[in-house]
Amino acid sequence: MPEAVIVDAVRTPIGKRNGSLAAVHAADLSAHVLTALAERTGIDPGTVDDVMWGCVTQIGDQSSNIARFAALAAGWPEHVPGVTINRACGSSQQAVDSAAHAVMAGQYDLVVAGGVETMTRVPLGSHRTTGQPYGPAVLARYDGFQFSQGVGAELISERWGLTRTRLDEFASESHAKAAAAIDSGVFDDHTVPIEVDGTKFTVDEGLRRGTSVETLAKLKPSFKEDGVIHAGNASQISDGAAALLITTPERARELGLKPIARYHSGAVSGADPIMMLTGPIPATEKVLRRSGLSIEDIGVFEVNEAFAPVPLAWLAETGADPERLNPLGGAIAVGHPLGGSGAILMTRLLARMRQRNLRYGLQTMCEGGGTANATIIELLP
Repeated sequence: MPEAVIVDAVRTPIGKRNGSLAAVHAADLSAHVLTALAERTGIDPGTVDDVMWGCVTQIGDQSSNIARFAALAAGWPEHVPGVTINRACGSSQQAVDSAAHAVMAGQYDLVVAGGVETMTRVPLGSHRTTGQPYGPAVLARYDGFQFSQGVGAELISERWGLTRTRLDEFASESHAKAAAAIDSGVFDDHTVPIEVDGTKFTVDEGLRRGTSVETLAKLKPSFKEDGVIHAGNASQISDGAAALLITTPERARELGLKPIARYHSGAVSGADPIMMLTGPIPATEKVLRRSGLSIEDIGVFEVNEAFAPVPLAWLAETGADPERLNPLGGAIAVGHPLGGSGAILMTRLLARMRQRNLRYGLQTMCEGGGTANATIIELLP
């Protein structure tokens, strides 16, 4: 079976809601990273087999197969196709998985995978404005429960005994880690500046330096009057995009490119759709079984910080080393542009692996409906 390797990975800085990227259409934001990827690698865009692109809320600006129009917005040849993938928050991680699978199956040999979400322009929950999400049979199966990630986060906190103080400690640490990463330049190599209205945007703007348990204590619960989840220990609504170039080692050599990492293993799993956000636990177990690796073999973990209880429950169940978990901060600090987050996390994972020369990295994300992807990549010398 052919191997799949990652040759390069780029992302935009993450914009906060109504922030620096608010004026940029999702197709143009996607085109920005597609253009940067082609320029950095020197590939001829016309040789790309497919653009596999994650996007969650596929209405309005993000409708009509955003992958296809992203490639056209980048000026790529009309014969280059695109497909838009929706696995909720894991959409662009699924795009990376699917691109690797296509390469390993021998059907593609040069693929761009990534994703986008402009949550300022296409607000979270826009899909609920028409029709009936989920359908009557599903609602009947779960006694009419209106699926809510925030409620799921509260349920996880109760089940694992996670207090508000512990959640706020984790959230504060996320900001501190992200600030240290930004200040040390860890993100600089893969973050592509973007100019909007004459101003160059270079750094994730959701970061709130000086965040502490004391400052977070002032925020009101968002989903229950006596709850523990609030805006400060949940991911930020954001805008952003990211792209990776995936190919075979042989094709990389032909193009004069040096791969960064090998796609080692991938898995997807379902879990309770009411608690919803526990999927990373069985997905991690599944990908480790498939890979033949143990939790101790993994040098760094990226577990998306949709809500603070998600990585903390994952940590409790897997027994992973907490020092290896989200060492560069996460979505609580810098934001979670839904369809782009999987690819953005992969850029962060690669950055940490290269920084510390770590052989294996594992990424996993909770997703709406109770699914989760888990992916292991291996750093190449």
